[in-house]
Amino acid sequence: MEEKIKSRFTPTILAESARRYGVPLSGLEELNGFESFIYRYEQDEQRYILRIAHSLRRSEAMIRGEADWINYLVDGGVSASRVIESGHGNLVEPVEDGLGGKFLATVFEHAPGIPPWEFGWDDALYRAMGITAGRMHRLTKSYRPTDPLATRPQWDDPIMLMGADWLPDGDTLVQEKYDQIVAWCRTLGQSERDYGLIHFDMHGGNFFVDGTGSPQLFDFDDCHYGWFANDIAIVLFYMALNQEDQANFALNFIRQFVVGYSLENRFEPEWLEQLPAFMKMREIDLYGVIHRSFDVETMEDEWNLRYMAGRRERIERDVPFIDADFTQLADSLPSPRQAG
Repeated sequence: MEEKIKSRFTPTILAESARRYGVPLSGLEELNGFESFIYRYEQDEQRYILRIAHSLRRSEAMIRGEADWINYLVDGGVSASRVIESGHGNLVEPVEDGLGGKFLATVFEHAPGIPPWEFGWDDALYRAMGITAGRMHRLTKSYRPTDPLATRPQWDDPIMLMGADWLPDGDTLVQEKYDQIVAWCRTLGQSERDYGLIHFDMHGGNFFVDGTGSPQLFDFDDCHYGWFANDIAIVLFYMALNQEDQANFALNFIRQFVVGYSLENRFEPEWLEQLPAFMKMREIDLYGVIHRSFDVETMEDEWNLRYMAGRRERIERDVPFIDADFTQLADSLPSPRQAG
């Protein structure tokens, strides 16, 4: 989280945010939020999540657009955390910060289930993740915002390309690599079959798994209009990140994921060719975010240290994030709604 947002957050703002939803402060349990302040609470024997974001990062209209899309997906059968109205009937409650900005409070149903690493990773779960992503992409093709003024940004909106903004001044070659990928993105088509609203952060920390083995999605904070292949590449990026044999893991994961995905939406063969570039884009984004959020010279977080070890050199030398030929799977892609 940016320090200029942290510094504006006060107990008074928390109390007012909670009051808008009729939640007593004593019932709030703070969780580890990365970009927002996150709290868990119970009310009428139901569990909820209170998220408090800031207008420096996301506008009120953007968050209303996020909430509208989430509830549309839930109504369409996607297992995700529905957004709950406040006592005033609002999906977002703005609270002035006294410095010209606003904290933006939103409440979500708490996702049922347990983290996927507790449930257990296996091929069945990979296929279930594919079903969830495929259903989301199919539904987004027919989505129209309830409020045309409350929409999510396009992929190249400056607010979505901020990863490179946080690169150290000396990382000019890394910046060049990022710019090359952005230029490549501009050559891609934006037809309904491969472009629409995407989650853009569907990793294991952003869903639970219920008793039936179905992923329950949350944290749509990064959703925007982009390529379905990019959404899938980010899933693969995080799944393969710390695997010892990344190539074989990734090939099996995508094979299983596509089986599930194809039950809901057509997986286009050309997406396999696009996965490496989209993963490289996320690799650089994450590299920039870590530079923004931590002092990389003194940080002690093991996950960050492991990720950053040799990362700059890998990016500069165009080392593939995963050294695998995904196009070899093209001939075995299942037909939509015919996978088993």
